[in-house]
Amino acid sequence: MTPVARLTALVIAASVPPLFLSAQEAGQSPEQIVSEWMSSAHADSSAEAFRHWDDEAEIPGNCAVCHSTPGFVAYLATDLTTPPVIAQSVPVGTVIDCTSCHDPGLADLTAAVFPSGASFGFDDGSTVCTVCHQGRTAGSDVSQAAEGLDPDTVSPELGFINIHYAAAATTLLGSEVGGGFEYPDLGYAGRFAHVPEFDTCLRCHAPHSTEVVLDDCTTCHAGAASFDAIRIRPEDVDGDGDTAEGIAETIAGLQDRLGQAITRYADEIAAAPILYVADAYPYFFNDSNADGSADPEEASYPNRYQSWTPRLLRAAYNYQAVSKDPGGFAHNPDYLLQLLIDSLTDLSQAVEVDLAGLARP
Repeated sequence: MTPVARLTALVIAASVPPLFLSAQEAGQSPEQIVSEWMSSAHADSSAEAFRHWDDEAEIPGNCAVCHSTPGFVAYLATDLTTPPVIAQSVPVGTVIDCTSCHDPGLADLTAAVFPSGASFGFDDGSTVCTVCHQGRTAGSDVSQAAEGLDPDTVSPELGFINIHYAAAATTLLGSEVGGGFEYPDLGYAGRFAHVPEFDTCLRCHAPHSTEVVLDDCTTCHAGAASFDAIRIRPEDVDGDGDTAEGIAETIAGLQDRLGQAITRYADEIAAAPILYVADAYPYFFNDSNADGSADPEEASYPNRYQSWTPRLLRAAYNYQAVSKDPGGFAHNPDYLLQLLIDSLTDLSQAVEVDLAGLARP
């Protein structure tokens, strides 16, 4: 029996009813459901997310919940009062399949616990998504690491803090769960206040394919030819004079400016040139020859950047938080704009940063 046939039989024979049934899947056949799931990243058995531990033959408990079905099911059997970690390792070789999102244990998952310690639950079944799409760290981790340290002095006690990947729920909920580093005495956007019909994971994403359909958006965002062409506010947030560009472009432009400011700060204050490489852990490296580009030997763990000051770490953390949610412009654009602008403003206390025209939401 093929994998698709086995999964179809599982869906047909399942004795536990789904814990949610969205408009997208109402009336679908088991074959359609399995076909859609097979097109999703959750089913991509060749992906690094599921193959990273092949050499070890097991996935450690601090990763297993979100990178395997056995790990996810094991977490649902706990008291659900901590972020998604289990005590035991699990074998490699699985993806995130039907059993994860339709396990009976989900009946007890009324709210997910985030790395900041905050908890949040949705009323339509989307809480299951937040278990894994929450990242692994919070802005409070940055605050704790830098507590009591001079903001512009390199400290051997500091290392890069990585939010991890696809923390969409953390972006969506903003300051309610504190995923970004939020500068003291400034207000931050909470849960993105979108229209009620499209304000949770499952009201935007098809539950099995995870696809988002642009036609669902153009009723309000008329004329948008792509998701990143959608604009949500008339203000010229980045001060570039373009009030027609999509908010995704505005965010990308501000992130690029933050990257440049980080580079300048590392050169002038930390006295150690820095590189960012999006697909190489731990992402920030020493620019050994100070040429501004990453050579293969530079983008390696032994060459990781280690000249962190508290101010540099704060900005780099927010830069990464924006980078690792590629849909962040739709999940909570105001929150991301605030993190970027505030990081630029903070760096400007130590190096020259052009803040002209910035309009913080």
